[in-house]
Amino acid sequence: MFSDQDIYEAVKHHLPTVNEYVNSHGGSIELLGSYNGAVYILLTGACHGCSMSLMTTKMVVQKRLRELIHPELNVVNVDGTPENILPEACYKPDEVEVLKDDVKENERLFDKVKKLF
Repeated sequence: MFSDQDIYEAVKHHLPTVNEYVNSHGGSIELLGSYNGAVYILLTGACHGCSMSLMTTKMVVQKRLRELIHPELNVVNVDGTPENILPEACYKPDEVEVLKDDVKENERLFDKVKKLF
């Protein structure tokens, strides 16, 4: 059995690959969280609110993540409808950890720019 954190991290790892198709249509996928074997995403850009967003979620994103991670993984596009809401108890990374990652990335980029001068 995988924890919500395990599932979140696996999806986060594979999301760039899955995002390529959505990017090619002017959209993007934002990973919001995971809960009880489901991953919650938000389709953004041209895909947000598109009439084909359910098809994209199930036939592209979910299908590919099932191939890469687990055949029973469910993907939910949080689109504002009552049946597709982000559960309060879902796993989301601690914002402090996200900020630490941002700081590390900014430091790395700053060091790279310093070397140019």
